[in-house]
Amino acid sequence: MSEETTMTPRIVVGVDGSECSMAALRWAVEEARTSGSAVDAVLAWQPPDAWYGLVPPRGEERTAYEARAQEELEGSVEEALGPGPGRPMPIRATAERGHPATVLVRAAEGARLLVVGNRGRGEFREALLGSVGLQCVQHAPCPVVVVR
Repeated sequence: MSEETTMTPRIVVGVDGSECSMAALRWAVEEARTSGSAVDAVLAWQPPDAWYGLVPPRGEERTAYEARAQEELEGSVEEALGPGPGRPMPIRATAERGHPATVLVRAAEGARLLVVGNRGRGEFREALLGSVGLQCVQHAPCPVVVVR
């Protein structure tokens, strides 16, 4: 971690490509602009589990999943905020393997805020707060903002 990163307050935002996460990203950028914070956009990814005798991806196949997750995140950031050169600030985009709530809570260590959308791409579309958002609210080491 660079000295600049440790000295600048950070806002971590969970991005999964859903409209709620895009709204959360836009909110986080606006808050960062007014507070002088840096923005870390984080996407959690998990390879498919073994299913009906299929083996989870390994080696090159796993590397392809990692690259695809990073591309998905960068595409979501660009869709939400526009191309990099026109943005008001740089966004650090990181795709990390693991359960979304676990990845976001870990990424939020030392952060000023954790920002999530109220629902992601989960099964329960009618819920006011998704399971990842709920876990983040309960376990994050910093204040959490849930954007509708």
